[in-house]
This record gives sequence, C-alpha cells and structure tokens, in this order.
Amino acid sequence: MRISKLAKVASLALAFGLVAGTPAYAVDLQGSGASFPALLIEGCKAGFASSGSGHTYVYASSSSGTGQSNSDKSIGDFWMSDGAYTAATKRASLIHVPLVAAPIAILHNLPSKTTLSLSAATVAGIFGGTITRWNDPAIVADNNRTTTKVFYKLDKNGNPAKDAKGNPVVLRTQNVTQRYTLPDKPIKVVYRSDSSGTSENFTNYLNKSASAVWPKAKNKVFKDAFPGNINDTANLGRVVGAASSTGVAQLAGKTAYSITYAEVNYATANNLKIANLINPAGSSVVPDSTGVGAFLASATQDANGFLTYDYATKEKGAYPLGIVSYLLADTKYPDATKAAAVKAFANYILSTKCSKDVGAALGFSVIDGELLKKSLAQVAKIG
Repeated sequence: MRISKLAKVASLALAFGLVAGTPAYAVDLQGSGASFPALLIEGCKAGFASSGSGHTYVYASSSSGTGQSNSDKSIGDFWMSDGAYTAATKRASLIHVPLVAAPIAILHNLPSKTTLSLSAATVAGIFGGTITRWNDPAIVADNNRTTTKVFYKLDKNGNPAKDAKGNPVVLRTQNVTQRYTLPDKPIKVVYRSDSSGTSENFTNYLNKSASAVWPKAKNKVFKDAFPGNINDTANLGRVVGAASSTGVAQLAGKTAYSITYAEVNYATANNLKIANLINPAGSSVVPDSTGVGAFLASATQDANGFLTYDYATKEKGAYPLGIVSYLLADTKYPDATKAAAVKAFANYILSTKCSKDVGAALGFSVIDGELLKKSLAQVAKIG
C-alpha cells in the first residue's frame, strides 16, 4: 500500500514537472511557400523540436506564389517567399524577415567534367533563346579565357570577414586560365513553370546584369519575363517548363545537354553539374556560401526588411545570384502563444545550429553581421 502511494506521488510529481517545463501549450506550426528554403527548414525540424521551445512545425514546400496567397488568407501560421511581397492584397500586419540565404545555381547536363563558366549576357542569351547550341561563340569565349579566383579571410561562420569599413577581406587572388571544348549539340532549356520567387530573382539578375539581351523586368512567372515569344516554333520542345525546383532538376537530370536554375543541393541527386558565374569583376565564382556572403555584403535593406541587390558590384569574389528567402510573419497574431512559437522558429532558423550546422552541407549560407542584426530586429516585431 505504501509503495502504491509513493508511486502515485512520484507519477504526479513527474507529470507536474513535465507540465511546468513546457509552455502553456505546445504549438504545431503550419508553414508553406517557397521551395528554395525547404531543405533547410526540413533539415532543422528535429533540432527545433528538441531545442526547448516545446513547439514543432511542418512545412509544405511549393512556391513563393503559394506562400504569398496563403498569407493573404491566413492559411497556416508562417509563409516563405523568395521575393519581396508588395501586392495590394498583402495584409498590413505582415512583415518580411530575411531568414535563409543561398545561391541560385545554374545546373547543366553536359558530359564533360570541366567546370562550365558563364557570364550574365551568355546566361541571358541561353535562357532567352538567342543562344541555342553549346558551341556558340559566346559560350566558347566564356570558357576559353583567363579569370580571377579570390580567396577571402573567413569568419567563424564561413562568410568573408569584414574590415573596419565593412568590406570583405581578400587574402589573395589567383589567375586561372580555362580551356573547354564544347559539344556541337542543341541546348535544352528547362524553366520554372509555376509562380516562383526563384524565377523572380533569376529574371531580375538577367534584366539587371544583361539588359541588352534580357530587356524585360523580373517576374515570378518565367514565361512572362521571357524576352521573346516562348511559344515560337524554334522554342517548342527545346524550351520546356516544370513545376518546383524538384521538377526542373529532375527533368534536366533526365535530359542530355539541358540547363536549368535551382538550388545547389539539387545537383547531386539528379546527376547535374554546377556552373560558375563570371561576375562584373571578371572572376569565375562558384555558388557557395563564401560567394553569397561577398555578394550580400553589397546589398541594402529598407525598413520593411526588403533587400536590394547590387548586381554591378565589383567585389571580386561575389557570386551574383545569391538571394535570401523571406519569412512572412504577422505582427498581430490573435494567439500570443502562436506568435511566440513563430518567433522561436525564426530565431532557430537564423541560429548557427540550423543555418551553419545543418545548412552548410546543403549549400546554404549563414546570415550574419549587420544583416543578421536587421533580421533579428524584424523577428522582434512578431507578436
């Protein structure tokens, strides 16, 4: 009898301890939107659940357009968008938090092991339909030249360390002479067919970096930013669309001599190769966290959290297709516990436990320095 009473007391104490150590109630957050940050968000799920917040989340990866639409209708609790959301339908209480940083990579399905390098004008010509064969003189010129490789002093997060003026510290540069014999084969272009922040950022890069070749402004829908007639007979069967980053990568992986744009981490799974980009300083830069960090160092941010990228930056090691994916969150959640859970989620994704420990292997970059301070200031507004 005495043992039974002690067991009951112990059980009550254990139960009380469990309740006392958790929030008033745990929240299972529902998120949706851009596919660009999905692998990082998914990869950090277990860590967040065990981080002590008491909350969990699920994330439905689709597109920035879906995330924006769901935020309008308050479907779920948080939303992700790779582009700034400025539509008239946006709720006034919604804010942007730069949450995830990574490069958009140019992925291709060429048989050679030689690293492909492409200038902005050449990329614009390929995706705009004016460069249609792999041995086009523009591609040949990009890949038979001397370019610069830059080595930065890195901080603890793997980003370029900054000097007193906030400029990345260059340790040394190296001239690299490249030779690449390109095949006389037609280029198969695979683009995002859905409404996508990745497409918005990609077409913005083309317009801002090579406006003579790509004169149309950015658009979340690739075909609406296409500078010519995407349905022209010359493009039929050669320029094709697929939904989501997964979709374009899988299609390109099955299509010899194809090219597409997506996150770096889709390359290996689909047997695709990653191209370097030749930036305005004349450097051939790999899409990694160092190049993204150097590029984002030149970006400016306004009071809404929006970033404006400097595609003309002369920073030697900048990878000019680095972007951030924004968290769309509310400053007026009807439930205070839910607001606290979203805030905890944002802080965890920004932490090095997620962005570095998980993100580095997936090709993501750590948001740090002044940009991190501004992101955390935005997070503080969630309520």
